[in-house]
Amino acid sequence: MMVSLSLILLFVLLQLHAAPCCSSEPECDAVVSKIRLGLEWFINPDHLPLIVAKEHGIFAEFNLDVALVEPADHWEAEEEIIAGRLDVAVTEPLHLAQDAAKGKPVLGFSRFLHTDGGVMYDRSNGIERPRDMCGKTISYPGSPGPGGPAIIQTMVEADGKLDCDIESYGKYNGGFYHTDAIQSGNADVATLIFWNFEIPEAKARGIKDAAFFSLKDWGVPDFCQLVLMTTPQRFEEQKDVFRKLVLAMRRATGIIHQQPELAKKYYNEYVNNDDSADETQKAIMDATMTATLPAFPNDNNMSTDYYSRLMEWLIKTEQVDKDSASKVPVSAYWTNDVAW
Repeated sequence: MMVSLSLILLFVLLQLHAAPCCSSEPECDAVVSKIRLGLEWFINPDHLPLIVAKEHGIFAEFNLDVALVEPADHWEAEEEIIAGRLDVAVTEPLHLAQDAAKGKPVLGFSRFLHTDGGVMYDRSNGIERPRDMCGKTISYPGSPGPGGPAIIQTMVEADGKLDCDIESYGKYNGGFYHTDAIQSGNADVATLIFWNFEIPEAKARGIKDAAFFSLKDWGVPDFCQLVLMTTPQRFEEQKDVFRKLVLAMRRATGIIHQQPELAKKYYNEYVNNDDSADETQKAIMDATMTATLPAFPNDNNMSTDYYSRLMEWLIKTEQVDKDSASKVPVSAYWTNDVAW
């Protein structure tokens, strides 16, 4: 039986139209890439782009199988990556720079959260401005190390008090329980706090005059941000996969901004939030979520100038070794290659 040329051409055109065009779209890669992503803390609203990307099917569209791994305790993320237990980890710019200064193989490649934060205090205790913190007791993770006094002293000096002895501060290690530290009277101030977490919590728990001095307002580099990091070797091995990860999270950020109620729904479903929490906990979670929703930037890049100034501050405040830190270029621990 003869088949007309026009029918053959029609069949070919239909086949071409039905076939997916995958040559230039990252989500069209047929191979599913698995990513083990280590968090810096327990699952919380700061991780919303990751949760939305999972629950909305965005990771699946990009052929990514992303497992979110909570730390059972403190871990050295780069060691977990080298050992093959993680591919990527969440960290803060401060810790990224500190690790780089120590010669650790770390490389940040995408910023996904930028909130406000700094030092929390109770106005009713007589602290009205940064200079009033001179000689106060500080609660901070890592106490009695140099981090807490370095932040407070920088703020005190930025407020014009240049005669404060850095040895005058009391040091208390309240871990990340900043509200407890102040409420118990063990500390006068607490750092580092993210305002979207600690301020709603403190107010809901009875510190009605809870307030904070922002890093960005008082001379301290603004490191109230979360970034993705890996090792330089793993980055080169999985550069294309990490580009997909960035794009998927960016798409999720759009949903968070444009459909916040949907993003909240995804979060509650992911963490199995129900009505069993008491009224205080519900108030804290609602206030935290509301404060966190605007904190996800569309721009995942970070500048060389930012990290240069951060490292200069770490050197000046003697939190890192000057000789080793000054030899580490920013390009050794930060790249925008997949963040554009």
